[in-house]
Order: sequence, then C-alpha cells, then structure tokens
Amino acid sequence: MAGTARKVAAVADDRARSEADTYRQGADRPLSGYAVVMGAFAAVVAAVAGIAAATRRTLPGLSVTDLVLLTVATHKLSRTITKDAVTSPLRAPFATFAETSGPSEVTEEPRKDSSLRHSIGELLTCPFCLDLWIATGLVIGLVFAPRPTRLVIGTFTALAGADFLQLAYSAAQQAAE
Repeated sequence: MAGTARKVAAVADDRARSEADTYRQGADRPLSGYAVVMGAFAAVVAAVAGIAAATRRTLPGLSVTDLVLLTVATHKLSRTITKDAVTSPLRAPFATFAETSGPSEVTEEPRKDSSLRHSIGELLTCPFCLDLWIATGLVIGLVFAPRPTRLVIGTFTALAGADFLQLAYSAAQQAAE
C-alpha cells in the first residue's frame, strides 16, 4: 500500500513539474511559492470565516462611502508597504533595492534565492498584488473590530488625500516658476 502511494505521489510530482516547466517556458516563475502564498491567503480567509460563523458575527453592510474610503485606504496602505522608503526594512528579507522612484518611494526587485522568498518578494514590492491582502484585512477588521478599523481606514484615506495635496502644491509651485 505504501509503495503504491509513493508511486502515485511520484507520478503526480512529475506531472506537476512538467506542467510548471511548460507554463514557465524558461522564465523564472516561482509557481510553488505562489501556491504557498495562495494557500496561506485561503487558509486565513477560511479560518476567519469559520471564526465569524462560530461567533455569529454579522457581515457589515458597506455603503458607497465605506467602499470609497476602503478603496482609498487600501491603495494608500498598499503603496506605503510596497513602495515607501521608510518601510523598506519590512521588505529587505524578500527584496533588493533597485532605484529611487517617486517622492519618498523606491523600486525593488524580489529576491530569487528561493521560490517562496521570490513569491513573497513579489507580493511585498507590488502594490497591485498586495491590494487584495490589504482590502481583505480591512474587511476582516470591519467584521471583528469595526471602530478601530474605521480609524485605520480614515487615517490612510486622509494620508492619501494629503499626498495628493502635496503633489498638487508641488506642481503648482513648478508651474509658477
């Protein structure tokens, strides 16, 4: 029985490696790392959903205002984590510095010394990739701790607005010169 299970596992492993190689077409794509990251996301969401059901939490109704604030806060928090020069120590184990970019922002490349490190590096250096995680975390916060979560959402929405005003002010100064 154990021998048959090993043979089935070996065939499945060979098939998975073949599919991954066909998909990659020679490119460096860390599919096993992506699978781990997706699995972690799914496990967290499933655990939270189970806890919410077990504690009979009700899902929040989101108004248009809530969605706008949640959208802006998700954008700003994601950008802060993935691009801000000051948050680079959070990304350092998974990325390497490439260059400075926008105001107080950096561009980084994911480290490629392991499939998992590469995948996490891509997640932590890509604001589009991190948006799903941030939005999900904020919505989970609205389910379990709505008041503090609204404070976080409001703070990051205000920060995004302040950034926009800083850029507009700078553009107005340059136009006046």
